[in-house]
Amino acid sequence: MVDSPVKLTIDYPEKLSRGKLLLKTFFGWLYVGIPHGIILWLYGIAVAIVVFISWWVILFTGKYHKGMFDFVTSFLRWQLRVSAYWGYFLSDEYPPFSGEE
Repeated sequence: MVDSPVKLTIDYPEKLSRGKLLLKTFFGWLYVGIPHGIILWLYGIAVAIVVFISWWVILFTGKYHKGMFDFVTSFLRWQLRVSAYWGYFLSDEYPPFSGEE
């Protein structure tokens, strides 16, 4: 098995706030869905373009450019944090507007 450079770790919370759960359920679309959704949608378009270009780069050079890899990984990291917070209720920590580690 190949060891992937991308790792996912989600700390299991001991307790989640019920108040925040209700807030996320009823108003999550407003304070999470709209700002993160708009930015991630635009970022996703840029990622699709980068993935298309990187496919051609890999085809001719045999290597995935580190900058392109980091750009796509950052998008996936940010998208996963928003999904863990709002979509799956796995975290009470509001996701940052970045894909940094």
